[in-house]
Amino acid sequence: MLRLKQDALKALYDKNVLEFQDRSYSLYAMQQLLGGTASGDLQPYNSVLLLRSGAQRIAVHVDELLGNQEIVVKAIGPQLGRVPGVTGATVLADGRIALIFNPVQLAQRAKVAPLAPPRVVHSTSVRAASAPFVMVVDDSLTVRKITGRLLEREGYRVITAKDGVDAIEQMAEALPKVLLVDIEMPRMDGFELARHVRGDARMQEIPIIFISSRTAEKHRTQAAQLGVNAFLGKPYADAELLQLIAKYVGTTA
Repeated sequence: MLRLKQDALKALYDKNVLEFQDRSYSLYAMQQLLGGTASGDLQPYNSVLLLRSGAQRIAVHVDELLGNQEIVVKAIGPQLGRVPGVTGATVLADGRIALIFNPVQLAQRAKVAPLAPPRVVHSTSVRAASAPFVMVVDDSLTVRKITGRLLEREGYRVITAKDGVDAIEQMAEALPKVLLVDIEMPRMDGFELARHVRGDARMQEIPIIFISSRTAEKHRTQAAQLGVNAFLGKPYADAELLQLIAKYVGTTA
């Protein structure tokens, strides 16, 4: 798996080929292999899987990686069994059913050139380049999307990160006016991220708002000790969050 910056990936889409360790990989977007017509937006950092089956090698640009999971592959019925590229199914820990695809088989079936380059975005809102920039750090894709849409409607530029490591990587490129941070996340949780931000002279003044279901007094105390500016419990009132963001954007403009 590779993590590529948006400019690097856009250049690869222009050539439709990714070169890695002296090997060539035809480049596809997962949406295309699943029958979509567009490959989506490029984010500041993008995940690309390098896959091989026999002599064929492909690179697949995916929206997000959720990490490694141990699963039990279950057989599928005759109807799904006739769908090319579907190799099985599994039941996730939360009870949802997930299909298992073989992207190499899907690429062989497609027999089309990879998609044109996706639209490059530096944030999920392009209303105005001068709009305040807010980063949402949460391991839940649903939370990131809902919070991002709320902020975009209010005129903010938004970028999202799935954990503290992802946030730090993206802040190497640009610093937000406000950080909205969950506590429980893989690789680097909210407490560790807050500690890192407050210990870095470049970003130690960024206001941090914790948004978490962990609302016990010990969590609030630890957050305060790390210099977190505000703490909201999940679920929160949209108006309260927007009021806090407006307050801190105003003090850091």
